[in-house]
Amino acid sequence: MLRVAVISAVALTMLTLTACNTVKGLGRDIESVGQAGENAL
Repeated sequence: MLRVAVISAVALTMLTLTACNTVKGLGRDIESVGQAGENAL
């Protein structure tokens, strides 16, 4: 039972970290598009 709990906690942590990195990358992409638009004007 403890083994299942540990595996579940590790999996949940990995998913959370992956989601944070994805959102951070999306924010950078949006920021770079906005910057390119400003530079074009």
